[in-house]
Amino acid sequence: MSEVVVLDNGGGLIKAGLAGDHDPTFTVPNCTARSSSSKKWLLADQLLSPGEDLTSAAIRRPFDRGYLINPDLQSSIWSHLFTHLLKIHPPNVALLLTQPLLTPPSIQRSVDEIVFEEFGFKSLFLADSPSLVHLYEASRNPYGLVSKFQTSLVVDCGFSFTHAAPVFQNFTLNYGIKRMDLGGKALTNYLKELVSYRSVNVMDESFIMDDVKEKLCFVSLDLLKDLDIARRNGKDNLIKCSYVLPDGITHMKGFVKNPDDVNRYNDGCPSPDGDMAFSEMQDGTHKSQNEFTLTNERFLVPEMLFRPADLGMNEGGIAECIVRAVNCCHPHLHPVLYESIILTGGSTLFPRFAQRLEREIRGLVPDEYRVNVITQEDPIVGVWRGGSLLGSSPEFEAMCVTRSEYEEVGSSRCHKRFFH
Repeated sequence: MSEVVVLDNGGGLIKAGLAGDHDPTFTVPNCTARSSSSKKWLLADQLLSPGEDLTSAAIRRPFDRGYLINPDLQSSIWSHLFTHLLKIHPPNVALLLTQPLLTPPSIQRSVDEIVFEEFGFKSLFLADSPSLVHLYEASRNPYGLVSKFQTSLVVDCGFSFTHAAPVFQNFTLNYGIKRMDLGGKALTNYLKELVSYRSVNVMDESFIMDDVKEKLCFVSLDLLKDLDIARRNGKDNLIKCSYVLPDGITHMKGFVKNPDDVNRYNDGCPSPDGDMAFSEMQDGTHKSQNEFTLTNERFLVPEMLFRPADLGMNEGGIAECIVRAVNCCHPHLHPVLYESIILTGGSTLFPRFAQRLEREIRGLVPDEYRVNVITQEDPIVGVWRGGSLLGSSPEFEAMCVTRSEYEEVGSSRCHKRFFH
């Protein structure tokens, strides 16, 4: 069996590595960027260098609204990945590639052309995220409900979209897929707007505000109570946190001013050393011009996923999305789907996300159903791990479309094999 490269090609991050490994070899941004002070475009791993100043960086992404719109840019990023990071020779390698749900055929043909005509891979297997997440969770807990009934509901909060997708017998049920036009990118953009309106203009700071979102935001379990706390002054405000922007001289990356402040607020209660942490912050350095403070922004941003209507969006929240997906399936599957909700994707990493989601679903579901939300070990690489498992199985080679089959029949061969 030939070597298999597993490529989870997300709109925000690419996770790449060899089948059989537990973790991807590289997790890098799926974009290219250029700082305002440079003419050189950086891509993938180059963007993660601690010495690079990405303040006000111009960003180009191959994906927009969840789908590939710039195949040439994607090809150049993959070329860098295969040549300099993975160091593989594609004609001797099989590729397992994830595809966004409900990808239009025209985009699929572009991907097939890049894989076979430009890079010349030996064979290709296209997989969707929910089936790989299901496969990995079933293997991780062979005596659990997901493995026993081979059924689950995968909730993928990705970069561009949030999907709720039922999986049965390792196949994603396309007729049950429900989508919210909200993902990590929209949350970052909302945070940019809030901070720019209240503190300092950060509308061009995508990389910095991604970092702020990931380090400081959390999901509220009691919105009214948290709003009340966020309005308080002094040590009674347990939510306030400061973030220091890069200055391009002493530090190239932003950071949380007092890391202890992040966890001062714990489920509505101060942590044991909360007051001390606050007093140290007050007695320390004064607020400088290159920092800003977050209060209610910390929980209002993730609140978008649960209450998009509050922002004028004409759609229900993530709990309603899940219920609609379940209701599209046969009634016999409803109990096991509600008891096997698997979370994946970077936006599910917000503290208390699963707890809030379970509470929201509980209020929409009949009492006789049990609701259980499963959080993956690492939601960012959960899809890749499922691909690694599948790519290392003995049956994988027979499941692929080979380069000779593609040359004989074209992209229709892939469509028939992978999209029944």
